Amino acid sequence: MIDVVMPQMGESIVEGTLTKWLKKPGERVERDEALFEISTDKVDTEIPAPAAGTLAEVLVEEGVTVAINTVVARLDEAGGAAVAAVAPVAAAAAPEPEPAHAPPAAPPEAAPAPPPAEEPAGRLSPLVRRMVREHNIDLKQVKGAGEGGRITKQDIEAYLAQRAPAAAAPPPPVAAAPPAPKPAVGRARIEPMSVMRQRIAEHMVMSKRVSPHVTTVHKVDMTKVARLRERHKDEVKQRHGFSLTYLPFITRAAAAALRAFPLVNASIDGTSVVYHEEINIGIAVALEGGLIVPVIRQADEKTVLGLQRAIVDLASRARSKQLKPDEVQGGTFSITNFGSYGSLFGTPVINQPQVAILGVGTVEKTPVVVEDDAIAIRSIGLLGLTFDHRLLDGAVADQFMGKLKSVLEGWCEEVL
Repeated sequence: MIDVVMPQMGESIVEGTLTKWLKKPGERVERDEALFEISTDKVDTEIPAPAAGTLAEVLVEEGVTVAINTVVARLDEAGGAAVAAVAPVAAAAAPEPEPAHAPPAAPPEAAPAPPPAEEPAGRLSPLVRRMVREHNIDLKQVKGAGEGGRITKQDIEAYLAQRAPAAAAPPPPVAAAPPAPKPAVGRARIEPMSVMRQRIAEHMVMSKRVSPHVTTVHKVDMTKVARLRERHKDEVKQRHGFSLTYLPFITRAAAAALRAFPLVNASIDGTSVVYHEEINIGIAVALEGGLIVPVIRQADEKTVLGLQRAIVDLASRARSKQLKPDEVQGGTFSITNFGSYGSLFGTPVINQPQVAILGVGTVEKTPVVVEDDAIAIRSIGLLGLTFDHRLLDGAVADQFMGKLKSVLEGWCEEVL
């Protein structure tokens, strides 16, 4: 038998949700064939089978969150009769590995009383530690329901759910009054949020809580780029099978600006600034019910054509859930192109732990004033940089945008 485990999806990921089994017990599966789907706060993706064989046992049901390296199924390489049994893991009860120094459990008849909440602080999982830190939680107020009184993710979530209404509750009225009737609502359908939507919500709220967001918007004359694109787009489509858009030109210019202003390509670690040597640009991709940000590594080393090919490839595989875990990690800067839906500009949320994200608005032909006060038609786009004011000030942000703008307005690099 071969164990199939919940894979490690990144250094900061300690658990994943098994969202769907793509094979049933007793069915044949080939090596590297998609076996199940998972969702983390980094990626929704399909996980391939580690070997060929028969799916003998399913140990984790759909919708259950478990720690990394948890055995979720077993494969029979010999292809024998499948056990076909499901040993369900309790939903939302992600197992958390005990440290090697933990004492052995006492017999049931001699089980010790759970320790007080402040004691298990040293036995907290990385995920629980992060939640405690982010929400400024006093562990003395949390009752651990885990083994030996251990505090788990579910205990923290339950505590936060109880604390939120209490913190937001207004003072009681002086005189008791009958509660006002709730307004009638029309017909409605209630559905639970998808795992991806929940992860996006957590990430966005965390980013807004951590980083003071500021946005600067620059008007960019894209006329030279527009003419070059118009001249080559049919040939690119014919020779390479994909469309030539404005996005690879903007990505190429952004890479040049990041090289000139490395602070925008940095990140914050506590009170330290991490300067990344590589320029790895994440491109936001809209999915059904969510979004994801796959990463183009060493973006500054790619041509416009190479960037366009990478963007098309990553977007296609993101929508078909074929991205690999490392393709959504390691980004140092992000770009989101809401202009493809007609938006002029926006104020996107920073993709932590990065310190800036570039928002790309639609490019439109616009009458503008040129030399000698003449009126001319130019292809104009609005580009906005949302940045973390803890590290970047307006002067650096605008200098970065000035460099990006000068590259685009003075474009001189050929496509083919």
